[in-house]
Amino acid sequence: MILGYSRYKYIKLTYDRTQTTLFECLVNAFEYFGGTPEEVLFDNMKTVVDRAKSTYGNVVINEKFNQFAKDAGFKIRCCIPFRARTKGKVELVAKIMNRLKVFNGEFYNQYELEEIVKRLNEDINNELVQEVNIIPIQRHKKETEFLNPINGNLLSTYYIKEKTYKVNKNSLISFRGRKYSVPPRFIGKNITIKFADETFICLYYTTDFICSYDTTLNYPINYKKKSKLIKKTDWKNNSNIYLDTDYL
Repeated sequence: MILGYSRYKYIKLTYDRTQTTLFECLVNAFEYFGGTPEEVLFDNMKTVVDRAKSTYGNVVINEKFNQFAKDAGFKIRCCIPFRARTKGKVELVAKIMNRLKVFNGEFYNQYELEEIVKRLNEDINNELVQEVNIIPIQRHKKETEFLNPINGNLLSTYYIKEKTYKVNKNSLISFRGRKYSVPPRFIGKNITIKFADETFICLYYTTDFICSYDTTLNYPINYKKKSKLIKKTDWKNNSNIYLDTDYL
């Protein structure tokens, strides 16, 4: 998903198109921008509108999304079909996704793809925009004063539904009778677990991806290679411990 404020942009890798994910991405974008704009322009997607504007009537905004916008403090604007002035703005931003195509087959796992997206985000905000002769990040610094404060605690209730798991002093979390390691910097923090499919779980801190594990492996304790949390002599002959070949 790509969102933009002025020429400044925010890209977030998502795995579905649900309204809950949209709420999460919008809040992440507002935090990235440093505030909430007065209005946000949307394409006529089903997570925002129940009925697009046509010759038969006006646009009908989804009730839950309308409440989210009120709580966030922005006005909803929707693209008018076949009008390039509004529709073109959305499609122009979406073209950025073409720059990710060159990375097809160049990443090993989900973590590496997340890193590619983050680097692209940094690149596009530090590149000179030829037609207006500006660098987005420089212009953005001058425009943050026009943004409104974010009520993060209120807005997070729209998308944080998953149960969280606290990381113990050994940098492990317990999930369905097994333990999984995360980097030591997460000790004492709450981790969210999501299923990537029927067999793999993905671990997140807030919205940041940490790592993934195969849940079909029948080991009570699971570590990542080079996690520096366990010595080779401790796991080599221990049938209760599995050392994943992936990296943290």
